[in-house]
Amino acid sequence: MASPTPCYHCGLPVPAGSHFHARVLGETRAMCCPGCQAVAEAIVAGGLESYYKHRSENAANPESLPQVLSDELALYDRREIQKPFVEHQGELASTCLLIEGISCAACGWLIEKHLRSMDGIAEANLNLSNHRLQVRWSDSRLPLSELLKSLRQIGYVAHPYQPDRAAEQLARENRRALRQLGVAGLLWIQVMMATMATWPEFNLDLSAGMDKILRWVSFLLTTPIVFYCCFDFFKGAWRDLRTRHLTMDVSVSLAVGGAYFAGIWSTLTGQGELYFDAVGMFALFLLAGRFLERRARERTAAATAQLVNLLPPSCLRLNAQGHSERILLSELKLKDHVLVPPGSLLPADGRILQGRSSIDESLLTGEYLPQPRAVGDAVTAGTLNVEGPLTIEVQALGDDTRLSAIVRLLERAQADKPKLAELADRVAQWFLVIVLIAAALVGIAWWQIDAGRAFWVVLALLVATCPCALSLATPTALTAATGSLHKLGLLLTRGHVLEGLNNIDTVIFDKTGTLTEGRLTLTEVHPLRDLDSDACLALAAALENRSEHPIALAFGRSPHAAEKVENVPGQGLEGFVEERRLRIGQPAFVAELSGGQAPAIPGNRGQWLLLGDSRGPLAWLVLNDRLREDARTLIEACRSRGWRTLLLSGDTSPMVGEIAGQLGIDEARGGMAPDDKLAVLQGLHEQGHRVLMLGDGVNDVPVLAGADISVAMGSATDLAKTSADAVLLSNRLESLIQAFGFARRTRRVIVENLTWATLYNGLVLPFAALGWITPLWAALGMSLSSLLVVLNALRLTRMRA
Repeated sequence: MASPTPCYHCGLPVPAGSHFHARVLGETRAMCCPGCQAVAEAIVAGGLESYYKHRSENAANPESLPQVLSDELALYDRREIQKPFVEHQGELASTCLLIEGISCAACGWLIEKHLRSMDGIAEANLNLSNHRLQVRWSDSRLPLSELLKSLRQIGYVAHPYQPDRAAEQLARENRRALRQLGVAGLLWIQVMMATMATWPEFNLDLSAGMDKILRWVSFLLTTPIVFYCCFDFFKGAWRDLRTRHLTMDVSVSLAVGGAYFAGIWSTLTGQGELYFDAVGMFALFLLAGRFLERRARERTAAATAQLVNLLPPSCLRLNAQGHSERILLSELKLKDHVLVPPGSLLPADGRILQGRSSIDESLLTGEYLPQPRAVGDAVTAGTLNVEGPLTIEVQALGDDTRLSAIVRLLERAQADKPKLAELADRVAQWFLVIVLIAAALVGIAWWQIDAGRAFWVVLALLVATCPCALSLATPTALTAATGSLHKLGLLLTRGHVLEGLNNIDTVIFDKTGTLTEGRLTLTEVHPLRDLDSDACLALAAALENRSEHPIALAFGRSPHAAEKVENVPGQGLEGFVEERRLRIGQPAFVAELSGGQAPAIPGNRGQWLLLGDSRGPLAWLVLNDRLREDARTLIEACRSRGWRTLLLSGDTSPMVGEIAGQLGIDEARGGMAPDDKLAVLQGLHEQGHRVLMLGDGVNDVPVLAGADISVAMGSATDLAKTSADAVLLSNRLESLIQAFGFARRTRRVIVENLTWATLYNGLVLPFAALGWITPLWAALGMSLSSLLVVLNALRLTRMRA
């Protein structure tokens, strides 16, 4: 069978019988849809067809980009709406736009060339790394709405870019931490060279003047490390002392500060050893550990901002005369009446006053099939109206909506600290208390024995027991393991995953998009009369050709479309194909056309649709959400480890039980709301179970946040990814199976690191207390201990998964 011709613009298959074409680069090119045809013609008409010569990837399909109404774009021409993101300087205005649909560098060339050719554009520069477009233009000659429309005409959707403050703050802190790490590393190398030259072991026979110069050079180079790179340690130590709470910052600050002032004393007197190299060494290792921790936290910063994207920026409000006007979402009030056309998102929680339709609630409930809704039924903000227009009375806004309730569940789940984390905090505090008490007692004892050595012994004690190796033991092993797992397609976003996988005894699965592929496919056609399967399928595809319902997508695009198609929400479609009246949908609805009895559904697996005409039923068409090929392998891997498996889904169909039976899952529950899933998780925790959650939707977010280990699919929503501990980028469940074995090896390395770090600190403490270790050897021992931990962790990069 010959492969279909790819669309010249977007690369998608061109349906058989398609009549969409455009002349590009002197040849007639096949297009898959009118959207690609219109975009290609606009590019050629603008004299920009060189774009097709230089592009390295296909463009985005314009019909797959978000649809924005022209009257919604017109809202952007209002000055009060432009105020947050547009700056006016004389006759020119400037703004930053976020561009969707960019696939390669040629897209940037096309966008810039197209805008610069427009009257009124003074400057247009696109940053390909973050898809942000900086534009300066004369808004008196070119309204912002026209600028946005012109970008849509060449296949790109533009939105005003307004950064989330929390995410921007974390990004700034991350950049500052990286600068501190870089400065510490660069200056430490210079300090080390200057300090080593003063060591008697090198026997360089330095003159007194050169020795003094090297000491002052070391001091000058070390001072930025202390007051810039280590500022956060001192700030944290002061905060902890004020609140009477001991942390590692206290011990680190004492060691860094003590070594720094000891170096100053040695510089001023010209006697004794310099300890500036020890200061740089402490800073470099400690800042590296802090930086790794910060990077993990940064990925969760945009969780709240992602939820906002589920709501439309504007809506159609009905006035007292029944006329609609488009307003911003912030202008909506309780008791307002809102018109929601088919294909639009609901702006608020409310009740249907007029109309019938189906509502796609998959983002909130996990139910992949839209649910029929009629007058009097409640609807939820952020869900999609699929079929008919609805008039809604607003009953909840902002924090009172169900969407906001999910956010609160997320925050509550994230606030719960695991018992192991609490235990680790207590152990760390006791360790620091012991070290500080020992340092004080040793100082008092040496003051009586030899007052001249007391300071150096205490400093050596603090330096030798500085918990660098302890702080690096886990992060370095996890960093090495993270790189290896990334090659398998599993991205870890939190450091406790590999350790936590060793303690799991229960696994919760979502169904749609997790164990299944998350899209309906046509699996069977059962003819009931004289037509064969292909003929019946062609009639069904013609009926479904213009529908946006998820069921229609299973039939693909047809070159022929039915006429006078009427959509009956919750029942099916009716239309004419070559003057033949047809229906497809629920059996009773289809049988009504011929006046006969609805036939019984011959099977119970999948979604059964009936196709019929005025003479009676023509065929049964079976749709199903196909299982992932490796789903069974994953369940078997869990069972082989003795883990209990649960399937919790928002789907209310019999498919939940059928899939659980096929895969051998221990327990399955359907029709589960987000708070129901969280209640099940909390019940498992109360029984002492350690739970792994695998999901992909917004409805899974509270459980993903509350589970001991949570994994989101690579195809999951952005909010689910930021709430999960790991993301299965490859969408291959087999990668998760490999991670189970890799977790055991990683745990072994972490245990080895922690054992070595503990033994080192435990053994070096008495030697330092006895004065057998100088601060120089203490710093060297601390560094070697940390280096050993790092080298041991790097073995994970060579392990086979």
